[in-house]
Amino acid sequence: MKSKYEIIIYWSEDDLSFIAEVPELPGCMADGQTYVEAVKNAEKIIEDWLETAKKLGRKIPQPKGKLMFA
Repeated sequence: MKSKYEIIIYWSEDDLSFIAEVPELPGCMADGQTYVEAVKNAEKIIEDWLETAKKLGRKIPQPKGKLMFA
């Protein structure tokens, strides 16, 4: 699945890995040893986040796109 949620990726010296955050989905983040791995892991975590929210009957935010928090 290719989501339409914004993913912010940055290098973390503390974790020695790339961090991928999904600001529109609270608590949704992943990491990876490479940029590509972080994006791949984030896509999987987004799927899991959405599936869990549906099971729990929680509201799922619509993707708002680029720089909604800027």
